[in-house]
Amino acid sequence: MIAETAAEITEMALNRECSETDKAVEDMETDVSPQAEDPPLSPNQDTEPLTPRVVSDEEVLVESREADSLHDTLMTAETEDVHDPCCSEGSVSYVLSLAKITDSNLSKAVYVRNLPWRILVMPRETQSEGIKSRTLGVYVQCSPESPESPSWSVNAKATIVLVNHSDPKKSYHRDVTHWFCARENDWGYSNLISWKDITDPAKGFSKDGNAVFEAHITADAPHGINWDSRKYTGYVGLKNQGATCYMNSLLQTLYCTNKLRKAVYHMPTENDDGTKSVPLALQRIFFELQYNDKAVGTKKLTKAFGWDTMDIFMQHDVQELSRVLLDNMDSKMKGTVVEGTIPRLFEGKTESYVRCTNVEYASTRAETFFDLQLNIKDKKNVIESFKDYVAVETLDGDNKYDAGQYSLQEAKKGVIFLSFPPVLHLQLMRFQYDSLTEANVKINDRYEFPETLELDQFLQKPESTPANYVLHAVLVHSGDNYGGHYVAYLNPKGDGKQWLKFDDDVVSTCSRKDAIETNFGGSDDTGGIRSCTNAYMLVYIRESCLSDVLQEVKQSDIPQSLVRRFERERQDDAQKRKERNEAHLYFSVEVYLEEDFQLHQGSDLLDFEEIKPRVFRVAKNCTMHNFYSLVSEGLGYPRNCIRIWPFEKRTNSTTRPCNLPDDSTKSMFVIAESKQPWRVYVETIPLGGDPEAFQTYDFSTTVLLFFKFYDVFRKVILYVGHSIESLNKKFEDLFPMLQEMAYLPANTPLRLFEEVKPSLVDEIRPEVTISQLDDVRDGDIICFQRADVSPDLPTVTDYFKDIYYRIDVTFYDKMVLGDQGIIITLNQKMTYKQMAQAVAHHLNTDPRLLQFFRPQLSHRHISDQPIRCGNEGVLREFIGLRHRLDGPPVLFYQRLTIPIDEFENKKWFRCVYVNLKLKEEKEFTVYVDKNGLVQDLLSEAAKEIALSENSTNKLRLLEVMTNRITDILPYDRPVSELFAQKMYRVEEVRSDEMDLAENEALIPVAHFQKAAHNVFGVPFLFKLTDGERLSKVRVKIQAMLDIQDKEFDKWKFAIVQTIQPFQYLSEENDDPLHLAHFLINPSRGIHFPRLGMPWLGLDHINKNPKRTRYMLEKAIKIHN
Repeated sequence: MIAETAAEITEMALNRECSETDKAVEDMETDVSPQAEDPPLSPNQDTEPLTPRVVSDEEVLVESREADSLHDTLMTAETEDVHDPCCSEGSVSYVLSLAKITDSNLSKAVYVRNLPWRILVMPRETQSEGIKSRTLGVYVQCSPESPESPSWSVNAKATIVLVNHSDPKKSYHRDVTHWFCARENDWGYSNLISWKDITDPAKGFSKDGNAVFEAHITADAPHGINWDSRKYTGYVGLKNQGATCYMNSLLQTLYCTNKLRKAVYHMPTENDDGTKSVPLALQRIFFELQYNDKAVGTKKLTKAFGWDTMDIFMQHDVQELSRVLLDNMDSKMKGTVVEGTIPRLFEGKTESYVRCTNVEYASTRAETFFDLQLNIKDKKNVIESFKDYVAVETLDGDNKYDAGQYSLQEAKKGVIFLSFPPVLHLQLMRFQYDSLTEANVKINDRYEFPETLELDQFLQKPESTPANYVLHAVLVHSGDNYGGHYVAYLNPKGDGKQWLKFDDDVVSTCSRKDAIETNFGGSDDTGGIRSCTNAYMLVYIRESCLSDVLQEVKQSDIPQSLVRRFERERQDDAQKRKERNEAHLYFSVEVYLEEDFQLHQGSDLLDFEEIKPRVFRVAKNCTMHNFYSLVSEGLGYPRNCIRIWPFEKRTNSTTRPCNLPDDSTKSMFVIAESKQPWRVYVETIPLGGDPEAFQTYDFSTTVLLFFKFYDVFRKVILYVGHSIESLNKKFEDLFPMLQEMAYLPANTPLRLFEEVKPSLVDEIRPEVTISQLDDVRDGDIICFQRADVSPDLPTVTDYFKDIYYRIDVTFYDKMVLGDQGIIITLNQKMTYKQMAQAVAHHLNTDPRLLQFFRPQLSHRHISDQPIRCGNEGVLREFIGLRHRLDGPPVLFYQRLTIPIDEFENKKWFRCVYVNLKLKEEKEFTVYVDKNGLVQDLLSEAAKEIALSENSTNKLRLLEVMTNRITDILPYDRPVSELFAQKMYRVEEVRSDEMDLAENEALIPVAHFQKAAHNVFGVPFLFKLTDGERLSKVRVKIQAMLDIQDKEFDKWKFAIVQTIQPFQYLSEENDDPLHLAHFLINPSRGIHFPRLGMPWLGLDHINKNPKRTRYMLEKAIKIHN
């Protein structure tokens, strides 16, 4: 028998197929079990499936009303709701008449967390081996009558009881734990008891034909449904942006550290940028947490941190954020009235010491801390962790302390506390590195922490007040190393009377047990399953500082300038919300003036992407008259001094002003043809000018023309004005006006052109009339230039051809990580040579010393195939047309040391030279003919390095991966088989390695520390004679590496295999080393190591360790 949804029964009654799982009932059962001699359950019920069933809200309401109506007369002992409906616990009792049982029987509701909870009883008929039997299913149901969101959910535990009237000790108790939601709103047991047993008076489960069911429910606060955190707790939550629960937990903890909150309010931020100031963002968060009625958003804070979407959706470590944020706040408080607040609240002091036991010598160093990291592995509680923290280490034997003039001495090493801070942050080291899995793992062991903590025993000497602490906050992590969820349990007043659970946007009351004991970790209460929910960070407040740290923060403690600023922000946000809510009633109109055309050098009158328009928010039902009034007022011109011309997108891909019909019967949104935004050009009369100066316009007889002058000497085109002209006027009659517009001498001969579209410019004969132009329309553009210049100079046509094919290309140096690139304006018809010359000019280099690459199709910021210098294509083909879809065009380049035509016949390799002392001396790049061999590569490498004085003048090429040699590349291997992306190692062949005997071979040697995967340093090759003793090998390697006896004596040797645990070689037995240990068989010609072969490992301390991050995450950074 196990828990499942009640609706399953209905589906069974309708002969519908239901899904099953194999979960055993024993995992779900607790408390009182039935007596062995009188079992109430049939054997086949032990494997009943745990199955959810979807019940619609309407169905639940119908069933509820019907059940309540049917059983009102039967309910003789049902519990009335006399408790607080928002509390976390509640009980309901249901007396059911077995004679009048229906398919679905619902009790009255008890309200827990403001949600209705009922007992649902459903009979069920089952068949096993041809024998029909009837059973009774009992469930706990949660079904809000009108949920605000279909995604509501609530986590709850319940105990279902079937009362035994004869002997209460034989009552059935069954536990249920479930996330109740709209899709799974009931959960329980489909076969709680057989019908035969419940109706048998001798069994004691029925009395006078009635059965009594009880349920005790304990629930968390619900999500996605109405829950007034402020009303029920006095606090509000923080919204989760995606994976920011860890940040929310820390912010609530800092907010409830009242003295810190008050100090944050007093940080000067009057002149701070509202989008980049971390102090201002924290002030805003704290202010809204103090006064808002609903959950507070954190987007402005993360934006001030300088975080991007990746940071928001990647869960980080709350301990790391705590350190980074406190450091940031401390630095921002420097030089202000609250300077030193962070150290005064959180800073404690320790003293690290080393004291010699046989001489009078000691070394001490005082250090400060904002938090303490406590080791919890194999520790039972906080006190044991503190004892481990201050445990004394004895330095003796090979690990004696170097006491300077006293040489090596036995000593005691440890840490002692000098002082503890008012607020003590304890970081529990739940995540530790596991050498077996080569990753961080979470330690879920049980670890107890007290509500009061006494730490005087760990102080060097007593402080002025006892180091007695009260638990203030418990930050809890649920999950594993790869993710999970954080919540915070806080005791805001520090009196232990009220504990609150802060779960992102929901805040609720909870019991002391839920806040403390439930988060010890270890096995859960229902079957020994290891719980992954446990405390991760603890906050204690010193008893003597409790009233100071938790002092009340009143409104008078907040600077009025800050209150006024947040009030303005609130009003602005409210206005923006109002505008968003009313957006469907308005549309945007972008207004452009003639001044916006002045500097435009392309086709049409302007580039809408480059000019910032004047934006008007216009009601869709606005009339023409009101629209004119709105625009004139906004621009500051009289109503009769403006004339509006809408921009019209033509079929030839141009956008030009056109006539605005005066139709008072239509709204402006209809006139704008529902365009969003609607762009218009506003013709104006200068302020103080005569409105009569507007040229008369008649749609049938006149046309609006715009004019551009092309300066053939400067090769620029200038907008010079507009005019409304008669369609019957000849173009030659416009010459005086055009000469005046362009400040040309009178009678200057002109050539005229019509700018038809970006790729087409037609020359106009002066004697033709305007009406003779093809499809003459308002907004047509006439370009003109001087006709009295050399015919060799470019014309308007040439200019627009150049403009049409002009394109901005971004070039990135592929060899520079994170290169910002350079943007160069080029012509799409440029040849490879012309492109190379243009780029070389910007880079101040020879164009022959550049190589260019196309970007990858899927990743435009990663270089792909090179463009050969002999390519006969043009730039348009190099960049392709894809830039029109995903941004500006991109190409990559790299600088060369040899001309490109030579380079393209070679293959390049990056190499590092390691000298005979195993020191990396130089990195370099060699170029080898594509048909060459490794020997040719080494010949080129010899030109880059200085060989040793007694060199054999013979080099070899090694492949090294993760600090291990994986291959010696034969001299006759073609370089075409090598990967250019790898870094190869070049080294000299030692004189004793020139000629290897039959029983000799080169074996790979590498350094590691304790674990075979923890490899470091420079690996090397060692000539081993088959059967050579360990003692002799040690002497040779010590000489090669030039290591002092004192240090080398601590080194251990091991033969390491990839798939098997390694064994240390015995110095006492002076183990022999055979070539077979390394899978080397000289008789078969195998003299060199290969990938996956065993290697000789040297185990010793890595003196230059580099931190490795085992999880794929970025370190937390606050960029502002």
